[in-house]
Amino acid sequence: MAKALANHFNSHWVPEFARTYLQEKWDKSQEVCTLDDLLMIAEGQLTLENKALAHAERFLFCDTNVLVTRAWSETHFEGYCNPQLMTWASEFKYDYYFLTHIDVPWEADDLRDRPEARTLMFSHFENLLIEKQVPYTHLKGSHENRMKLAIKTLEQFNTQTIK
Repeated sequence: MAKALANHFNSHWVPEFARTYLQEKWDKSQEVCTLDDLLMIAEGQLTLENKALAHAERFLFCDTNVLVTRAWSETHFEGYCNPQLMTWASEFKYDYYFLTHIDVPWEADDLRDRPEARTLMFSHFENLLIEKQVPYTHLKGSHENRMKLAIKTLEQFNTQTIK
């Protein structure tokens, strides 16, 4: 969605650093994400975002961010989140979120886990958005329906409101 929205608005997008980082780790040693990886993932994501932000004009679309890394830590490591990651998740502000529903089929790959926990992950992340009191739109349905709602939502904002 982030890439498609960036294309629609002729803007920039930031891919998920964790996916590349963890896929390389898996390919090298068949190891999965550990707590020690999470700060590296957050730092890598923030670096990509800051580089893209320098070139973004109207919007910058991020496939993920440090708040997602916090949610992942808390749901995968018995509620624990590194204090530095908690600080980053609190300090870094994003103007708007699109929360994608889990109504699309789960697809296995080397990195995806816990298909039975999709509802838990979704609820945990939505609760973090509510806790932070940040604006978000819940996207459901087909890719086309999600795109239509996201575009409609973004077109309602002044160009200085959301990045």
